[in-house]
Amino acid sequence: MDTTPLPARTEVAIVGAGPAGLALAVTLAASGIDFVVLDRLAEGANTSRAAVVHARTLEVLDELGASEELIARGIQVTRFAVRDGSRRLLTVPFDKLPTAHPYTLMVPQYETESVLLARLRALGGDVHRPHEVTSVVQDEDGVTLTMSTGQTLRAGYAVGTDGMHSTVREASGIGFTGSAYSESFVLADVVMDWAPGPSEVSLTFGTAGLTVVAPLPGGHYRVVATVDDAPDTPDLAFVQQLLDERAPGQAKVTGLAWSSRFRVHHRVADHYRVGRVLLAGDAAHVHSPAGGQGMNTGIQDGHALGRAFATGQLDGYEARRRPVAQRVVAFTDRMTRIATTHSAIARGARNIVLPLLGHTGLPKKLATELAELNYR
Repeated sequence: MDTTPLPARTEVAIVGAGPAGLALAVTLAASGIDFVVLDRLAEGANTSRAAVVHARTLEVLDELGASEELIARGIQVTRFAVRDGSRRLLTVPFDKLPTAHPYTLMVPQYETESVLLARLRALGGDVHRPHEVTSVVQDEDGVTLTMSTGQTLRAGYAVGTDGMHSTVREASGIGFTGSAYSESFVLADVVMDWAPGPSEVSLTFGTAGLTVVAPLPGGHYRVVATVDDAPDTPDLAFVQQLLDERAPGQAKVTGLAWSSRFRVHHRVADHYRVGRVLLAGDAAHVHSPAGGQGMNTGIQDGHALGRAFATGQLDGYEARRRPVAQRVVAFTDRMTRIATTHSAIARGARNIVLPLLGHTGLPKKLATELAELNYR
């Protein structure tokens, strides 16, 4: 926990020290712009949550001086496999992508945050904890942020990187247009014998819903699955039963490190800027975890916004980044709905067409879209 006294004033107040907020802070620190990062938690979360770092994000982390350490902590995976049960329908390859990072990096989110925080500290910055922002009021000259303790911070600009339930976004009156999926999502990190092995990410379709299995460092696997009605904290038996139903004979779960249930929304903020208040990361967009793009888009937001501050081009930030979020939300929504369709006719057609499309340019196009290389 940072014990440095909170200053009375700064140029940029960043509310939220997740990946988007840290990426913004590192970018500002490297540009010599004064900022303060506030977070309501006494320390960063140590659960893995997001676990995929795509190629475009690694390119951004190259620029921030944070990629080498993160790559050393993760597993490089060069393909996604799309399956129906144990049947492979399509392979999406990353190893031919036009980038210095032709793979997707599997690494827990707390490692990504740890590397970004270390880089921030190396540049002389830090996160002020715990400071819960309860009020954000802007005027012509700046923004006043009030903490739950009554302490105030005056800033030239305030940036909300404080998640889906963003206090900053709500205080600014910016709408968050979209809706929620009817299913809940189960997330679990497990130790298991997994037939496809640790060299690929498996995206499995099935009548019961979408299931993603991805390798993590330390012999763990991440399981993400849509479930109509899941328990709050799924246990090992629940995860085993889920995999038995959706990937018969493929998995034997021997340990459960962490699990959770959550609801997923697909929403985009109506604006990324209102006057002196701006948004980035989950405060600006949330969507299905099907492609592992949420944290990636947020880190890229943070970097783009930091560069906009450094170059005096804040007016162009929304025009550049909001269409990216709209595209990611639309893409992941299509993936999720195709995977979770309850129509036998649609499932049959999907399972016939996808293997045929494997012989076209579709796999490379999907890899480029997932890697977000179109968003440079």
